[in-house]
Amino acid sequence: MPRYTIQEFIEKSKQRDRGEGLFELESPYMLEVNLNGDIWTKAGSMVAYVGNIKFTREGMMEQGLGKLLKKAMTGEGAKLTKASGAGRLYLADEGKKVQILNLQNESIFVNGNDLLAFEPAIQWDIKFQKKMSAIAAGGFFNVELRGTGMIAVTVHYEPLTLIVTPDQPVRTDPNATVAWSGSLTPEFKTDISFKTFLGRGSGESFQMEFRGQGFVVVQPYEEKPVPQAAS
Repeated sequence: MPRYTIQEFIEKSKQRDRGEGLFELESPYMLEVNLNGDIWTKAGSMVAYVGNIKFTREGMMEQGLGKLLKKAMTGEGAKLTKASGAGRLYLADEGKKVQILNLQNESIFVNGNDLLAFEPAIQWDIKFQKKMSAIAAGGFFNVELRGTGMIAVTVHYEPLTLIVTPDQPVRTDPNATVAWSGSLTPEFKTDISFKTFLGRGSGESFQMEFRGQGFVVVQPYEEKPVPQAAS
C-alpha cells in the first residue's frame, strides 16, 4: 500500500489547471468547471468551489409552465441548480465516471439521473415514457438536450456505445441505459415469456427497443431509480 508524507500526498492529489476550457476532467470521477457566467448542474453534485459562485435552485416557473407540469408528473424530474459567478467549481456524483460531450447543433437524450451539468446555451426538455411498462421498469425519465455547447454525463464504470441501423435494432435494459442519439425514439417492450420464466418483474422483462439510425450508450451496471421526495 502506498505511503506518503503530507507534502507528497498534496503534490500527488492537488488541483492542476489543464487549460482545457469551461469543462475539464480533474480526475475520471470529478468535473472541473472554469466558471465565468452561468452553468446548470445536477442538484447536490457540488463537492467544492474556489471563487465567487452563487447557487440557485431552479425556479418553479423559470423554464415555463410546460416544464413545470412535466416535472410534477415525473416527481420533479431533473432537479437542477444554477451556479453563477466566477471561479472553479468541482462536481461529482457518487463516484461515477464523468464523460464530457461537445454538442455541435445536435441533440441527445440522457437518463435524468445521469445528467451532471450543461451550458445554459443548451436547450432542454423532459420527455415522457410512452408506455406504462417504462414506469414498471423503474420510472426513469429522460432529458432531451439540443444545440451547441458542452454537457457532462456520468456512468458507472466504462460505457459501451452500440450503433443502431435500420437493419440492426438494439434492445437494452432501461436500468443500464445512459443516453441515446436525438434521432431515435425508443419503444418499450415487455418480454412476457421471460417475465413468466422468472416469476416476477425484472430488468430483462422490460426492454427499450431502438430502431432507425443512431447510437445508444449503456453501462455495465443496473442503476435503480432514486425515489423522489413528496413535495
